[in-house]
Amino acid sequence: MSIAAPVEAIIKKFELVVVIAVELLLVLAVAASIAVLYLLFVNGVKTNLVTISSVAEMQSALQKAFAGVLLVMMGLELIETLKTYFAEHYIRIEVILIVAMIAVGRHIVQIDLEHMSGPALLGIAALIVGLAVSYFLIKRTHVQARLPSVENGADEGQPES
Repeated sequence: MSIAAPVEAIIKKFELVVVIAVELLLVLAVAASIAVLYLLFVNGVKTNLVTISSVAEMQSALQKAFAGVLLVMMGLELIETLKTYFAEHYIRIEVILIVAMIAVGRHIVQIDLEHMSGPALLGIAALIVGLAVSYFLIKRTHVQARLPSVENGADEGQPES
């Protein structure tokens, strides 16, 4: 009897417990963040609605609300990553790239463009382009992997021999 089989079973059970614990933690964090986001919104409307007197002040308030929503979206995407890992035992890189794009997008929403340096803006632009190109290439690779082979005449309606 091999000792590797019981050890592997223990490791799989440990992995299952860890994934469930982390997923539960993320669910609780997202639920709490939604509750806090609503409380902040209601309190903000009560206290700041009458004090907003310009488009710049309204933009600032909306940026904060959008940033909160994007944080919740990041949590939901991380939960999706864990569900995929739990079901299929691999991490989908597309979801990680989406979370990264949401995080950078959240940062962009909060940027004060009037006081941001040019090189910093170029760096953020390069980061967004890099993430978007990576996402595009990975999606294209996955689509091509599922297409029938042209060599076998599958795309021309010819039967394979």
